[in-house]
Amino acid sequence: MINSYLKYIFTFWFIACGLNAYSQKEVINWSGLQKYSVDNIAIGKASVVFMGNSITENWVKYHPEFFKENNYTGRGISGHTSYQFLLRFREDVIKLNPRIVIINAGTNDIAENCGPYVEEYTFGNIISMVELAQSNGIKVIMSSVLPALAFKWNPSVKDAVAKIQSLNKRLKEYAVKNDIPYIDYYDKMVDSADGSMCVDYTKDGVHPNLKGYLVMESIVKPFIERCMKQ
Repeated sequence: MINSYLKYIFTFWFIACGLNAYSQKEVINWSGLQKYSVDNIAIGKASVVFMGNSITENWVKYHPEFFKENNYTGRGISGHTSYQFLLRFREDVIKLNPRIVIINAGTNDIAENCGPYVEEYTFGNIISMVELAQSNGIKVIMSSVLPALAFKWNPSVKDAVAKIQSLNKRLKEYAVKNDIPYIDYYDKMVDSADGSMCVDYTKDGVHPNLKGYLVMESIVKPFIERCMKQ
């Protein structure tokens, strides 16, 4: 069942990108399986893993003290979509056997980094990660997609705000229904006038600056502490 699902993901991506054939090396490179392979071996076991894209990767670079002082592990890869998250979830999360994983996915799906955005697929990928974590005894904290008015690298996406709000609504409903902690970064960081990220928290409208990350830290840390006590 799992192998068939992974085969479907591989096929979907390469069709979307207009490729008729692909090598194992291309698949591995695209999935990001090797980016943290050395670090994962060195760590052995993590306490808390942040699974994400460039927003998570930059977080570790902008404020490494937050991760080091709290024994948190960042597993973000720039440009990654939920499809890639799912493919590397075993390597970057399950094998580290953390107590908690925080999943932040959706931005690059909506930005169409991997072809046309389909909410059902993105939502399904996130739920699959939740189920994989839970089946391995890992507590899950789900989080909202951060606000964004547009994506400079793909200006053809004209309805980012509506898509982000729709996915967030669905994620929150799932989290509430299944008694999973849900972090709402969106409401704390959005400019309610147009749905963009508050200018104080970003330089490019998509990625937080240090001030934005400090806001996120103030939100996520209490969730982690509560989960640790349970």
